[in-house]
Formats: sequence, C-alpha cells, structure tokens
Amino acid sequence: MKKIILMGRSECGKTSLTQAMRGERITYHKTQYINNYDVIIDTPGEYAENKILGRALALYSYEADVVGLLASAIEPYTLYPPNITCMVNREVIGIVTQIDRPGARADLASGWLRNAGCKDIFFVSSMTGEGVAEILEHLREPGDILPWDE
Repeated sequence: MKKIILMGRSECGKTSLTQAMRGERITYHKTQYINNYDVIIDTPGEYAENKILGRALALYSYEADVVGLLASAIEPYTLYPPNITCMVNREVIGIVTQIDRPGARADLASGWLRNAGCKDIFFVSSMTGEGVAEILEHLREPGDILPWDE
C-alpha cells in the first residue's frame, strides 16, 4: 500500500483515523510525537499549529507517498492557506473527519480543503467506520489484499 502521513490541527481526528484504518478499537490517545506505522504516519497537531515544528512535517512527508490533510467537520477555522498543496511534491488528499458529530459542517471543511488545493476529498467517521474503506482503497497498489478481499 501507499504510505500516508496524516496532518492537521489538534483533536481533528488523526489518531482515531489511524486506529480505524488499522482495524483497532478507537480509544483516545494524545499523540505526543510522530508515530511511524507500517503504512501510516500519525503526527501531533501541535506540529501543524507551530511553524517551527511544522518543519518536521515537511521532512516526514518525504517518507510518505501521500499527504493527508485533515479538517474536522466541527472545526471553527482552518490552518491551511490557499493552494498550500503545491508546496509538496507528493499527492495530497483532503480528509474531512468527525462527520457524525452534532453540528458537523462537512461542506465547510471540504471547502477549506479544496481551497488549500486538495482535489480528492474523503469524508470519514472513525467511530462508525464510514469512509475508511474508501481511503484504504485509494492507497491500494496492485497486488494489495485488503481485509474485505478475503
């Protein structure tokens, strides 16, 4: 599978999405440092919120095939400036998380991601699993066998 790095502000659902994509039970876990799993790199939100720490995200993006910019459907603002995706020489996808939460505005979050330059946008709920399979399918390479293929 293609390797993906997940980036976004604190509490946007990066670690929950990581757990859902790995088939784990969803439990709250504050990410304190960059976790490099088999095909997922989970990053702390503080790295995206701080320009000094953001340099680490730039370096780690070279270890991934795909950059996933996350925006929660319940976020009041976005961290991503317009057309930021051109700064990366990797495929960049947008992921709208927490679509099942009360007051979710998936349309607003997807607009922010489109404005940032994301062409492909996925809508997910890590709690229900909605949309997770679509991301895994997007990351699939020829010969990859996913759990539902067996």
